[in-house]
Amino acid sequence: MRVFIVLVIYFLSTPLFAIQQITISDAQLGNLDIKLGKLQLIKSIPLLEAPAKVSIPPANEYFVSISYAGLVSKINASVGDEVVKGQVLATIKSAELLTLQQHHLSSINDLQLAKSSYVRDQQLYKEGVIANRRWLQTKTRYNVFMAHFNETRQLLEISGMSEKDIKVLEKTRKLSSQLNVVAPISGVILERRIMAGERINALAPLFRLANLDTLWLDISVPQQHIAQVHLGDQVVIEGLGAAARVFLLSRNVDEQNQTVLVRAEITDTQGNVRLGQSVNVKISQHSAKTLFKVPNAALAQSSGITYLFVRTKNGFAAQPVQVIGREVNESIISADNLNSHREIAVKGAVALKAILLGLGGDE
Repeated sequence: MRVFIVLVIYFLSTPLFAIQQITISDAQLGNLDIKLGKLQLIKSIPLLEAPAKVSIPPANEYFVSISYAGLVSKINASVGDEVVKGQVLATIKSAELLTLQQHHLSSINDLQLAKSSYVRDQQLYKEGVIANRRWLQTKTRYNVFMAHFNETRQLLEISGMSEKDIKVLEKTRKLSSQLNVVAPISGVILERRIMAGERINALAPLFRLANLDTLWLDISVPQQHIAQVHLGDQVVIEGLGAAARVFLLSRNVDEQNQTVLVRAEITDTQGNVRLGQSVNVKISQHSAKTLFKVPNAALAQSSGITYLFVRTKNGFAAQPVQVIGREVNESIISADNLNSHREIAVKGAVALKAILLGLGGDE
């Protein structure tokens, strides 16, 4: 893991730190081997690099199963397939399903008889023909059969029968041992745990399905560097260009590798990020200041002041800058009156420093 050195240097507004001008001709540029380049504007400060693994929110992962034992007669989906909600993944034949359907049809018959008695006795009670006791008994019997009907219907729904199939059963009274296993969400099949002709037990997991619209990064940050990371920090996956944002800092340390889990939600996948993928990420922090990245060779120091040499009409201006952070070959700086359109000396800062000191520097 690579850690960026982050530091902040504040300068007082005194004449000592005023911008000094260096007059130099085009011919001298070549003789001193001074090379020009542009300032690179950046919006964040790099903090550290760390390994990570792509994961998904637990709420977006489902195990598909059925409530009763049966025999797998047909499989319509396999690992890697994209499916939509309600799509048939497999077909199961179950003798227990036949029993449930028979109970439901019996409950329909009982309810119909109870309803006939309910309608008849309701009218007789209004006409004063029957006593209140008999009317209460009839009404209670009807409510009991209605509850039983709802119970058997819900058991069919739990077993996996669709609303459409239940209505067909209630209309045709034709039993069927065939049960369609359907996708509960739109997503991708991650696992298939059954084979055609296999006998399965009740509640056995058949498929693992996930919605991959939202992806997370589980980042392992060494505990000694976790203080540098904050909620909202930006994350970039190296080599893929995908971006993420930190939303969780774990409060415990992994005992085996002494790392802290930092979780980020991927906001831009670029189509290259996949579940389970191991990646390297760079964590950076947004800055309200205007920041630039320059080669270390573009900077020179004198009396504790860091200078950047900005191209002018007659030569260069020695611009005092704040060094915000350093990488191996580059530094991140901030300074007033700088923009990405200005040219700077990216090579030859040592020669320009010598000229600066010769013009009245203090070294």
